[in-house]
Amino acid sequence: MSAMVEGGSRSAAKRPSSWFSRETIAGIASIIVFAIAWHIASLVGPSYAFPSWERIFGALKDVSLFDVAITMLRLTASMAFSFVIGVAIATGLYSSKLLEAFFMPFVRLLMAIPAVCWVVFAILWFKNVEARIFFVMCVVCAPVFLVDSLDAMKSVPADLRQMVDSFRPSSVQTFTKVIFPSIVPNILTSWKINLTLAIRIVTIAELVGAVSGIGHGLVIAQEMFSVAVVFAWTTVLVLILFALQMIVSAIERNAMAWRTA
Repeated sequence: MSAMVEGGSRSAAKRPSSWFSRETIAGIASIIVFAIAWHIASLVGPSYAFPSWERIFGALKDVSLFDVAITMLRLTASMAFSFVIGVAIATGLYSSKLLEAFFMPFVRLLMAIPAVCWVVFAILWFKNVEARIFFVMCVVCAPVFLVDSLDAMKSVPADLRQMVDSFRPSSVQTFTKVIFPSIVPNILTSWKINLTLAIRIVTIAELVGAVSGIGHGLVIAQEMFSVAVVFAWTTVLVLILFALQMIVSAIERNAMAWRTA
């Protein structure tokens, strides 16, 4: 038995750290290859189409932190509101099969409409720019939270629900003690998916009429015909997405710590 334990400890010690895994090395290698390819393109191609890394980093230094903060505020506020609305409506639909049968076709219809169409609708319906952006973000993100939450609620094992029902809990106790804790993994996955979608939607919404934010910065870069500035704003968007996903992943590790216990 001791030999088996020692062998297991030695094999665990030989496992490479996640920081030096083959997947991590391959990811770093792909970034390096892209950087080299872009550098070569900047040497042989037209400078206006393929600016050098020096120009790109220079544009990155001039990025307006105020515009970044405005976009972050719009993104987080609309995502939080969409999450609350989506889960609340999903709870109501889960409680009533009749409501689900009545409202779900409408929800599917909302999800089938492209985001660009919602931007046009927002321009025609709302005068205030902030209201336009908030409306577009919510109407695109809330249905995703709703559908994912409702599907997760339906996936709660029937045996578990029957066992809890034997104690005759109230509806509030059923949801707070059984349903909501059971759908946490699905909710976190939904946040990851919606963040990828929302970072693009908020930029599209800012492109039309906004006088601040990353989308506005992209409009100015397009008017200046500056690929370097566009690249810099794109880099900022990617960094924002990575940072938000890292936060969600950290929450997931803490909330799902029992899986590795």
